[in-house]
Amino acid sequence: MKTRTAAQKLVTSGRVRVNRERCTSASRQIVPDDVLTIGLPRSVKVLRVVDPGERRGPASEAQLLYEDLSPPPLPREQRGDEPVRVPRPDKRQRREILKLRRPNAAAFSDDGDA
Repeated sequence: MKTRTAAQKLVTSGRVRVNRERCTSASRQIVPDDVLTIGLPRSVKVLRVVDPGERRGPASEAQLLYEDLSPPPLPREQRGDEPVRVPRPDKRQRREILKLRRPNAAAFSDDGDA
């Protein structure tokens, strides 16, 4: 979590579980070997607490306080979160589309009269 406020919102919304029990209070105490399951918008994080820590410090120290047990992310092909990109039509294809939409339009004819 980037901020305490964002973490608190996740907890109060019911997306955090401590040892498989839903947690709705951000003030809940955790102890070593507690397992936190956090439901994020596109993934699930599973963390085991190694040590609760003594102080609020840098991220490099915080990463030593937990063990990440999350499942590995799915490959891009299986995620399905990216939209399928359709190539844009080129100039000739756009003119063909316009002919189909307006069959009587002489301005875009291929015979060179326009």
